Amino acid sequence: MRDTRESRLLLVLLIAIAFALITVDIRGGEGSPVDGARRAAAAVFGPVENGVAAAVNPVGNAIGAVRDSGARHDRIAALQKENTELKQRLGSDARNRSRVRELDKMLKKAGAGQYGIKGAEVIAIGAAQGFSWTVTIDAGADDGIQRDMTVINGDGLVGRVTTVGPSTATVLLANDPDFTVGTRMETTDELGFATGQGDQPLSVQLLNGKSKVKKGDRLVTFGSSRDKPFVPGVPVGEVVRVDPSGGNLTRTIYVRPFVGFTKLDIVGVVVEAPRTDPRDTVLPPKPKAEPTPTVTVTVTPSPGANLEANGDAAELADGNDPGNGTGVAPANPPANPPANPADPQANPPANPPGNPPDNPAADDNAQADDDE
Repeated sequence: MRDTRESRLLLVLLIAIAFALITVDIRGGEGSPVDGARRAAAAVFGPVENGVAAAVNPVGNAIGAVRDSGARHDRIAALQKENTELKQRLGSDARNRSRVRELDKMLKKAGAGQYGIKGAEVIAIGAAQGFSWTVTIDAGADDGIQRDMTVINGDGLVGRVTTVGPSTATVLLANDPDFTVGTRMETTDELGFATGQGDQPLSVQLLNGKSKVKKGDRLVTFGSSRDKPFVPGVPVGEVVRVDPSGGNLTRTIYVRPFVGFTKLDIVGVVVEAPRTDPRDTVLPPKPKAEPTPTVTVTVTPSPGANLEANGDAAELADGNDPGNGTGVAPANPPANPPANPADPQANPPANPPGNPPDNPAADDNAQADDDE
Protein backbone atom coordinates (compact mmCIF):
# COMPACT_ATOMS: atom_id res chain seq x y z
CA MET A 1 0.00 0.00 0.00
CA ARG A 2 1.32 3.39 -0.94
CA ASP A 3 1.63 6.09 1.66
CA THR A 4 -1.12 8.47 0.62
CA ARG A 5 -3.31 10.91 2.40
CA GLU A 6 -6.28 8.54 2.27
CA SER A 7 -4.32 5.70 3.83
CA ARG A 8 -3.17 7.93 6.65
CA LEU A 9 -6.74 9.07 7.36
CA LEU A 10 -7.88 5.41 7.35
CA LEU A 11 -5.16 4.48 9.84
CA VAL A 12 -6.10 7.35 12.14
CA LEU A 13 -9.76 6.37 11.91
CA LEU A 14 -9.01 2.74 12.79
CA ILE A 15 -6.91 3.79 15.76
CA ALA A 16 -9.70 6.05 17.00
CA ILE A 17 -12.25 3.27 16.64
CA ALA A 18 -9.94 0.89 18.56
CA PHE A 19 -9.54 3.34 21.45
CA ALA A 20 -13.29 3.91 21.52
CA LEU A 21 -13.96 0.15 21.69
CA ILE A 22 -11.38 -0.27 24.44
CA THR A 23 -12.98 2.55 26.43
CA VAL A 24 -16.45 1.13 26.02
CA ASP A 25 -15.22 -2.36 27.00
CA ILE A 26 -13.51 -1.10 30.15
CA ARG A 27 -16.50 0.94 31.26
CA GLY A 28 -18.95 -1.82 30.48
CA GLY A 29 -17.22 -4.35 32.78
CA GLU A 30 -18.87 -7.79 32.72
CA GLY A 31 -21.79 -6.40 30.62
CA SER A 32 -19.57 -4.99 27.93
CA PRO A 33 -21.31 -4.70 24.50
CA VAL A 34 -18.20 -6.13 22.79
CA ASP A 35 -18.12 -9.28 24.96
CA GLY A 36 -20.11 -11.22 22.39
CA ALA A 37 -17.74 -10.19 19.64
CA ARG A 38 -14.80 -11.23 21.83
CA ARG A 39 -16.25 -14.71 22.39
CA ALA A 40 -16.94 -15.08 18.66
CA ALA A 41 -13.36 -14.08 17.88
CA ALA A 42 -12.08 -16.54 20.46
CA ALA A 43 -14.16 -19.33 18.92
CA VAL A 44 -12.78 -18.51 15.48
CA PHE A 45 -9.14 -17.78 16.26
CA GLY A 46 -8.65 -20.16 19.30
CA PRO A 47 -8.09 -23.34 17.28
CA VAL A 48 -5.74 -21.46 15.00
CA GLU A 49 -3.71 -20.27 17.99
CA ASN A 50 -3.56 -23.79 19.48
CA GLY A 51 -2.36 -25.24 16.21
CA VAL A 52 0.29 -22.57 15.80
CA ALA A 53 1.40 -23.08 19.43
CA ALA A 54 1.61 -26.88 18.98
CA ALA A 55 3.80 -26.38 15.96
CA VAL A 56 5.99 -23.67 17.46
CA ASN A 57 6.39 -24.95 21.09
CA PRO A 58 8.70 -27.93 20.29
CA VAL A 59 10.94 -25.62 18.36
CA GLY A 60 10.95 -23.15 21.22
CA ASN A 61 11.60 -25.90 23.77
CA ALA A 62 14.44 -27.27 21.70
CA ILE A 63 15.97 -23.83 21.42
CA GLY A 64 15.59 -23.35 25.20
CA ALA A 65 17.07 -26.78 25.89
CA VAL A 66 20.05 -26.05 23.69
CA ARG A 67 20.46 -22.70 25.39
CA ASP A 68 20.20 -24.24 28.94
CA SER A 69 22.06 -27.51 28.24
CA GLY A 70 25.41 -26.07 29.22
CA ALA A 71 24.22 -24.79 32.60
CA ARG A 72 22.27 -27.99 33.26
CA HIS A 73 25.29 -30.16 32.44
CA ASP A 74 27.43 -28.10 34.82
CA ARG A 75 24.80 -28.50 37.56
CA ILE A 76 24.65 -32.27 37.10
CA ALA A 77 28.44 -32.51 37.20
CA ALA A 78 28.53 -30.44 40.39
CA LEU A 79 25.91 -32.68 42.05
CA GLN A 80 27.77 -35.83 41.05
CA LYS A 81 31.00 -34.46 42.45
CA GLU A 82 29.30 -33.49 45.70
CA ASN A 83 27.75 -36.98 45.96
CA THR A 84 31.14 -38.61 45.45
CA GLU A 85 32.71 -36.42 48.12
CA LEU A 86 29.93 -37.29 50.57
CA LYS A 87 30.42 -41.02 49.96
CA GLN A 88 34.16 -40.69 50.47
CA ARG A 89 33.63 -38.72 53.64
CA LEU A 90 31.20 -41.29 55.02
CA GLY A 91 33.56 -44.14 54.17
CA SER A 92 36.50 -42.28 55.67
CA ASP A 93 34.56 -41.52 58.85
CA ALA A 94 33.60 -45.20 59.27
CA ARG A 95 37.22 -46.27 58.73
CA ASN A 96 38.47 -43.63 61.14
CA ARG A 97 36.03 -44.81 63.80
CA SER A 98 37.20 -48.39 63.31
CA ARG A 99 40.85 -47.35 63.61
CA VAL A 100 40.10 -45.32 66.72
CA ARG A 101 38.53 -48.41 68.32
CA GLU A 102 41.58 -50.51 67.38
CA LEU A 103 43.96 -47.92 68.79
CA ASP A 104 41.96 -47.61 72.02
CA LYS A 105 41.93 -51.38 72.45
CA MET A 106 45.69 -51.60 71.89
CA LEU A 107 46.41 -48.82 74.36
CA LYS A 108 44.32 -50.58 77.01
CA LYS A 109 46.23 -53.80 76.36
CA ALA A 110 49.57 -51.99 76.64
CA GLY A 111 48.43 -50.28 79.83
CA ALA A 112 47.41 -53.59 81.41
CA GLY A 113 50.85 -55.08 80.70
CA GLN A 114 52.80 -51.86 81.36
CA TYR A 115 54.32 -52.00 77.89
CA GLY A 116 55.88 -48.91 76.33
CA ILE A 117 54.78 -49.03 72.69
CA LYS A 118 55.30 -47.13 69.46
CA GLY A 119 52.20 -47.08 67.29
CA ALA A 120 52.50 -47.93 63.60
CA GLU A 121 50.32 -48.68 60.59
CA VAL A 122 50.59 -51.72 58.33
CA ILE A 123 51.37 -50.38 54.86
CA ALA A 124 52.27 -53.58 52.96
CA ILE A 125 51.81 -57.34 53.18
CA GLY A 126 54.65 -59.74 52.44
CA ALA A 127 58.33 -58.93 52.20
CA ALA A 128 60.03 -58.27 48.87
CA GLN A 129 62.69 -60.92 49.51
CA GLY A 130 60.39 -63.92 50.09
CA PHE A 131 56.94 -65.36 50.48
CA SER A 132 56.85 -65.65 54.27
CA TRP A 133 54.06 -64.31 56.49
CA THR A 134 55.32 -60.76 57.01
CA VAL A 135 54.01 -57.20 56.97
CA THR A 136 55.70 -53.82 56.57
CA ILE A 137 54.95 -51.01 59.02
CA ASP A 138 55.52 -47.26 58.66
CA ALA A 139 57.92 -46.95 61.61
CA GLY A 140 61.66 -47.57 61.54
CA ALA A 141 65.00 -46.69 63.07
CA ASP A 142 64.14 -42.99 63.06
CA ASP A 143 61.25 -43.82 65.42
CA GLY A 144 63.33 -45.92 67.81
CA ILE A 145 62.46 -49.29 66.30
CA GLN A 146 65.11 -52.02 66.58
CA ARG A 147 65.45 -55.59 65.44
CA ASP A 148 63.89 -58.34 67.63
CA MET A 149 61.24 -56.18 69.24
CA THR A 150 57.83 -57.61 70.12
CA VAL A 151 54.86 -56.41 68.06
CA ILE A 152 51.33 -56.47 69.49
CA ASN A 153 47.87 -55.11 68.77
CA GLY A 154 44.62 -54.90 70.70
CA ASP A 155 44.13 -58.70 70.57
CA GLY A 156 47.57 -60.03 71.48
CA LEU A 157 50.85 -61.16 69.92
CA VAL A 158 51.37 -60.10 66.27
CA GLY A 159 55.03 -61.04 65.75
CA ARG A 160 58.55 -59.66 66.01
CA VAL A 161 60.62 -57.14 64.07
CA THR A 162 63.14 -58.76 61.72
CA THR A 163 64.37 -55.96 59.42
CA VAL A 164 64.59 -52.24 60.20
CA GLY A 165 64.95 -49.35 57.75
CA PRO A 166 65.05 -45.60 58.41
CA SER A 167 61.28 -45.15 58.20
CA THR A 168 59.90 -48.69 57.79
CA ALA A 169 60.32 -52.12 59.36
CA THR A 170 59.43 -55.71 58.52
CA VAL A 171 57.49 -57.81 61.03
CA LEU A 172 57.52 -61.63 60.97
CA LEU A 173 54.01 -62.74 61.93
CA ALA A 174 53.39 -65.32 64.66
CA ASN A 175 51.73 -67.74 62.22
CA ASP A 176 54.82 -68.03 60.01
CA PRO A 177 56.40 -71.55 60.01
CA ASP A 178 59.76 -69.99 60.94
CA PHE A 179 58.25 -68.26 63.99
CA THR A 180 58.74 -69.81 67.46
CA VAL A 181 57.87 -68.29 70.83
CA GLY A 182 58.01 -69.60 74.40
CA THR A 183 54.58 -69.90 76.00
CA ARG A 184 53.10 -70.38 79.46
CA MET A 185 49.69 -71.84 80.24
CA GLU A 186 47.25 -69.73 82.19
CA THR A 187 46.83 -70.84 85.85
CA THR A 188 48.88 -74.07 85.55
CA ASP A 189 52.07 -72.31 84.34
CA GLU A 190 52.96 -75.24 82.03
CA LEU A 191 55.72 -74.17 79.61
CA GLY A 192 55.99 -74.90 75.91
CA PHE A 193 57.06 -73.62 72.50
CA ALA A 194 54.55 -72.39 69.90
CA THR A 195 55.29 -72.61 66.17
CA GLY A 196 53.31 -71.03 63.34
CA GLN A 197 51.50 -73.11 60.74
CA GLY A 198 50.24 -70.52 58.28
CA ASP A 199 46.47 -70.35 58.25
CA GLN A 200 46.24 -73.34 60.64
CA PRO A 201 46.27 -73.15 64.48
CA LEU A 202 49.63 -72.77 66.20
CA SER A 203 51.36 -76.01 67.18
CA VAL A 204 52.55 -75.94 70.81
CA GLN A 205 54.93 -78.53 72.30
CA LEU A 206 54.42 -78.68 76.07
CA LEU A 207 57.52 -79.70 78.02
CA ASN A 208 55.47 -81.82 80.42
CA GLY A 209 53.99 -84.80 78.57
CA LYS A 210 51.60 -85.52 81.45
CA SER A 211 50.30 -81.98 81.83
CA LYS A 212 46.55 -81.55 82.23
CA VAL A 213 45.26 -79.45 79.34
CA LYS A 214 41.73 -79.00 78.05
CA LYS A 215 40.02 -77.16 75.27
CA GLY A 216 39.57 -73.48 76.06
CA ASP A 217 42.78 -73.05 78.10
CA ARG A 218 44.75 -69.93 77.18
CA LEU A 219 48.44 -69.14 76.72
CA VAL A 220 50.67 -66.07 77.06
CA THR A 221 54.29 -65.43 76.10
CA PHE A 222 56.87 -66.68 78.58
CA GLY A 223 59.37 -63.94 77.74
CA SER A 224 62.96 -63.95 76.51
CA SER A 225 66.30 -63.10 78.00
CA ARG A 226 66.52 -59.31 78.34
CA ASP A 227 62.99 -59.16 76.85
CA LYS A 228 64.20 -59.72 73.28
CA PRO A 229 62.62 -60.81 71.05
CA PHE A 230 59.61 -61.33 73.32
CA VAL A 231 58.33 -59.60 76.41
CA PRO A 232 56.33 -61.70 78.93
CA GLY A 233 52.57 -61.81 79.41
CA VAL A 234 51.38 -61.08 75.86
CA PRO A 235 48.23 -63.10 75.01
CA VAL A 236 48.94 -65.78 72.38
CA GLY A 237 45.77 -67.82 71.86
CA GLU A 238 43.29 -70.43 73.05
CA VAL A 239 43.58 -74.23 72.97
CA VAL A 240 41.29 -75.82 70.35
CA ARG A 241 42.65 -79.39 70.27
CA VAL A 242 44.81 -81.63 72.47
CA ASP A 243 46.68 -84.68 71.20
CA PRO A 244 46.84 -87.74 73.50
CA SER A 245 50.04 -87.87 75.52
CA GLY A 246 50.88 -91.49 74.60
CA GLY A 247 53.59 -91.62 77.24
CA ASN A 248 55.88 -89.21 75.38
CA LEU A 249 58.09 -86.71 77.16
CA THR A 250 56.28 -83.82 75.45
CA ARG A 251 52.68 -83.19 74.51
CA THR A 252 51.30 -81.39 71.45
CA ILE A 253 48.36 -79.03 71.60
CA TYR A 254 46.89 -76.72 68.97
CA VAL A 255 46.13 -73.09 69.71
CA ARG A 256 43.95 -70.62 67.81
CA PRO A 257 45.69 -67.20 67.89
CA PHE A 258 43.82 -64.23 69.30
CA VAL A 259 45.11 -62.04 66.44
CA GLY A 260 43.55 -62.11 62.96
CA PHE A 261 46.65 -61.97 60.76
CA THR A 262 44.70 -61.28 57.56
CA LYS A 263 43.17 -58.01 58.81
CA LEU A 264 46.00 -56.15 60.52
CA ASP A 265 45.90 -52.36 60.47
CA ILE A 266 47.13 -50.64 63.65
CA VAL A 267 49.94 -52.32 65.60
CA GLY A 268 52.29 -51.36 68.42
CA VAL A 269 56.01 -52.10 68.71
CA VAL A 270 57.07 -52.67 72.33
CA VAL A 271 60.01 -50.31 72.78
CA GLU A 272 60.02 -50.58 76.60
CA ALA A 273 59.48 -53.87 78.46
CA PRO A 274 57.48 -54.02 81.72
CA ARG A 275 59.40 -53.91 84.99
CA THR A 276 57.65 -57.04 86.27
CA ASP A 277 56.02 -59.98 84.51
CA PRO A 278 52.31 -59.13 84.09
CA ARG A 279 51.49 -62.87 84.18
CA ASP A 280 47.85 -63.37 83.17
CA THR A 281 46.59 -59.82 83.74
CA VAL A 282 46.69 -58.92 80.04
CA LEU A 283 44.37 -61.77 79.04
CA PRO A 284 40.80 -60.70 78.32
CA PRO A 285 38.19 -61.73 80.91
CA LYS A 286 36.58 -65.08 80.22
CA PRO A 287 32.94 -64.96 79.12
CA LYS A 288 30.47 -65.95 81.81
CA ALA A 289 28.94 -69.38 81.40
CA GLU A 290 25.27 -69.31 80.58
CA PRO A 291 23.03 -70.89 83.27
CA THR A 292 21.63 -74.33 82.46
CA PRO A 293 17.91 -74.04 81.72
CA THR A 294 15.55 -75.88 84.08
CA VAL A 295 13.25 -78.38 82.40
CA THR A 296 9.65 -78.16 83.62
CA VAL A 297 7.21 -80.95 82.78
CA THR A 298 3.52 -80.07 82.81
CA VAL A 299 0.97 -82.94 82.82
CA THR A 300 -2.50 -82.07 81.53
CA PRO A 301 -5.13 -84.75 82.46
CA SER A 302 -7.81 -85.66 79.96
CA PRO A 303 -11.51 -84.89 80.74
CA GLY A 304 -12.33 -88.65 80.98
CA ALA A 305 -9.65 -89.18 83.60
CA ASN A 306 -11.07 -86.33 85.69
CA LEU A 307 -14.58 -87.81 85.57
CA GLU A 308 -13.34 -91.29 86.57
CA ALA A 309 -11.28 -89.87 89.44
CA ASN A 310 -14.27 -87.85 90.69
CA GLY A 311 -16.54 -90.93 90.47
CA ASP A 312 -14.11 -93.06 92.49
CA ALA A 313 -13.84 -90.36 95.14
CA ALA A 314 -17.61 -90.16 95.39
CA GLU A 315 -17.96 -93.94 95.77
CA LEU A 316 -15.35 -93.99 98.52
CA ALA A 317 -17.15 -91.19 100.32
CA ASP A 318 -20.44 -93.15 100.17
CA GLY A 319 -18.83 -96.36 101.53
CA ASN A 320 -18.84 -98.10 98.20
CA ASP A 321 -15.76 -99.91 97.01
CA PRO A 322 -15.18 -99.13 93.33
CA GLY A 323 -13.22 -102.37 93.00
CA ASN A 324 -15.97 -104.61 94.53
CA GLY A 325 -18.27 -106.43 92.19
CA THR A 326 -21.35 -105.59 94.29
CA GLY A 327 -20.20 -102.09 94.94
CA VAL A 328 -21.27 -102.43 98.65
CA ALA A 329 -18.82 -102.95 101.48
CA PRO A 330 -19.76 -103.76 105.15
CA ALA A 331 -19.83 -100.77 107.41
CA ASN A 332 -17.63 -102.34 110.12
CA PRO A 333 -15.95 -105.45 108.79
CA PRO A 334 -14.62 -107.75 111.61
CA ALA A 335 -10.93 -107.80 112.08
CA ASN A 336 -10.89 -111.64 112.22
CA PRO A 337 -13.87 -113.70 111.01
CA PRO A 338 -15.36 -116.16 113.62
CA ALA A 339 -14.04 -119.69 113.51
CA ASN A 340 -16.29 -122.63 112.60
CA PRO A 341 -17.31 -124.50 115.83
CA ALA A 342 -17.49 -127.79 113.96
CA ASP A 343 -13.96 -127.47 112.75
CA PRO A 344 -11.53 -128.86 115.37
CA GLN A 345 -8.69 -127.26 113.58
CA ALA A 346 -10.33 -123.90 113.89
CA ASN A 347 -10.98 -124.34 117.69
CA PRO A 348 -8.04 -126.13 119.27
CA PRO A 349 -8.41 -127.15 123.01
CA ALA A 350 -6.92 -124.99 125.66
CA ASN A 351 -4.48 -127.74 126.68
CA PRO A 352 -4.25 -130.26 123.88
CA PRO A 353 -3.06 -133.73 124.86
CA GLY A 354 0.56 -134.35 124.58
CA ASN A 355 1.43 -130.71 125.13
CA PRO A 356 3.10 -129.65 128.36
CA PRO A 357 1.04 -127.42 130.68
CA ASP A 358 1.51 -123.76 130.22
CA ASN A 359 1.99 -123.26 134.08
CA PRO A 360 3.69 -126.20 135.93
CA ALA A 361 3.29 -124.57 139.36
CA ALA A 362 -0.47 -124.26 138.98
CA ASP A 363 -0.74 -127.89 137.94
CA ASP A 364 1.20 -129.07 141.06
CA ASN A 365 -1.17 -127.21 143.36
CA ALA A 366 -4.18 -128.72 141.64
CA GLN A 367 -2.73 -132.27 142.11
CA ALA A 368 -2.16 -131.60 145.83
CA ASP A 369 -5.77 -130.61 146.31
CA ASP A 370 -6.91 -133.82 144.67
CA ASP A 371 -4.75 -135.95 147.01
CA GLU A 372 -6.27 -134.37 150.10
